[in-house]
Amino acid sequence: MMKKIIGLVFIAVMLVSCGSSRSGRKIATKDAEAANVIKQHYNNEIQFKTLTGKLRAVYQDAEKTQSVNLSFRMEKDKAIWMSASVLGFPVAKAYITPEKVSYYEKISKTYFDGDFSLISEMLGTPLDFQKLQNLLIGQAVYDLRTERYQLSNSAKGYQFLPSSQGEVKKMFLLNPGTYKASAQQLAQENENRSVTITYSDYQKVSGKLFPEEIKIIANEGGKSTNIELTYRSVELDEDVHFPFEIPSGYDEISAK
Repeated sequence: MMKKIIGLVFIAVMLVSCGSSRSGRKIATKDAEAANVIKQHYNNEIQFKTLTGKLRAVYQDAEKTQSVNLSFRMEKDKAIWMSASVLGFPVAKAYITPEKVSYYEKISKTYFDGDFSLISEMLGTPLDFQKLQNLLIGQAVYDLRTERYQLSNSAKGYQFLPSSQGEVKKMFLLNPGTYKASAQQLAQENENRSVTITYSDYQKVSGKLFPEEIKIIANEGGKSTNIELTYRSVELDEDVHFPFEIPSGYDEISAK
């Protein structure tokens, strides 16, 4: 189950990593209204040192639906840790840093332990820790400040499309009241691959807005896979630790 959850999130991150730019503070978009909305999006980014929480994850594909409870911890820009359990019994753990991806599953007695280059080689495209973090906290996965975007207003919010679409077609929808992400859509039409990320609601955590529910729908080759993440509790700036040790006797999952 942990492999499937991480795998689907990696599909999302895989799409958003293609052709991405480095983060920057100067807003490339020249339209004053669009630039102001982008500025407000980053002004409203939740600020924290650490984050802890409980999540409910539901995974669904054409064959079955599975659900697990997740304990979730993050040190901003440094580490993401998850521990999955079913009926109170731990079944998997994952530990992700900007340099490394590690996880193991107890039922299959398998593990993966390698840097992002190995995962990138396995999936055929570069991956990015920062974009994974942005996805989980309700920020635009691409830095909206580094590329020129066209703004259109609708009943659903502020919609941004790049002035010129590249290999990855993008759409970002920001809430008109909070400037937080409502939806993000990315597609590689030549590869018949797309991902849609929606944030159905936000909650206040220590007076700050944080996602309450995230839905990820990944389509590839005509097949659809969904994950729904529901944050049941979230706390900011608590002391955190990341216990992680791959058990002996487990079989390694190779990127080859």
